[in-house]
Amino acid sequence: MDYRRLGASGLKVPVLSFGAGTFGGSGPLFGAWGTTDEKEARRLLDICLEAGVNLFDTADVYSNGASEEVLGAAIKGRRSEVLISTKTALPMGDGPNDYGTSRERLIRAVEAALRRLGTDHIDLLQLHAFDAGTPIEEVLSTLDGLVRAGKVRYLGVSNFSGWQIMKSLAIADRHGWTRYVANQAYYSLIGRDYEWELMPLGLDQGVGALVWSPLGWGRLTGKLQRGQALPAGSRLHQTADFGPPVDDERLFRVIDALNDVAEETGKTVPQIAINWLTGRPTVSSVIIGARNEDQLRQNLGAIGWSLTPEQRQKLDAASAVEAAYPYFPYRRQEGFARLNPPVV
Repeated sequence: MDYRRLGASGLKVPVLSFGAGTFGGSGPLFGAWGTTDEKEARRLLDICLEAGVNLFDTADVYSNGASEEVLGAAIKGRRSEVLISTKTALPMGDGPNDYGTSRERLIRAVEAALRRLGTDHIDLLQLHAFDAGTPIEEVLSTLDGLVRAGKVRYLGVSNFSGWQIMKSLAIADRHGWTRYVANQAYYSLIGRDYEWELMPLGLDQGVGALVWSPLGWGRLTGKLQRGQALPAGSRLHQTADFGPPVDDERLFRVIDALNDVAEETGKTVPQIAINWLTGRPTVSSVIIGARNEDQLRQNLGAIGWSLTPEQRQKLDAASAVEAAYPYFPYRRQEGFARLNPPVV
């Protein structure tokens, strides 16, 4: 297993980490992801740790806390061997303080997560969404207090825009508060918007990417093929509307390229899609999920080998899209490109 620093921090994380969204799965979204119980979770953790995967990601909103509870039970007796990443901000109830990142909510959410996880600290706490209704100073001062109290070790965000991250970092620097070092972001061969603004920001500010949904919300599993109906067992029947959109032509253009590379390498489509991400700038870790042991072992096979430059170029070309304004001139026009060479 390759280990990388998480952004500009001193924390080393595995290039592949495990997403526990399937643990205790219930409801229309998480239930479709998987319903891993405590016994199954322990087995998956055994396999992960044997492979060197020691970072496990969850969130309070995953099955209304059940994911954290199952993960906590699975790590019992081996807390020192693992890193725990969890998230908060999204609604956990209907009350006026049951969502967001106010001081009251953050402290209460962290205490609840610690109880569910059965631990005295969270290695990486990430804000699951930007809260426009709470002053950033209130958010950051509260998070800094949680770090100083030893309840949280490192801080990150998820689903933030570039300006939201940059403003937060500037305020943290001004007051000497703990900075964000991680950005859990959607990034895949069929979702490369991360590259326009968030990737350059990550390079400049030392914010490492933890990639969620590296298989494009289950579209790059190898089961979808051009000209064929969606397989009957695909979870996309239930979950497609929850996830990032992609037009069919781009999707199947990428799938065609993945199939070509799979034929050349003998690797599976998801292994190639994940391997491509591990070679991208700012990526600290790619979060993989699995409903069973076979899926996990397949995904773990995404590392330990390399795509050739020609294969990467083929995947880059198939997945390329026109950047939105104001970014497209910097890729199209020579004068703009000289001022700002692309980072990818």
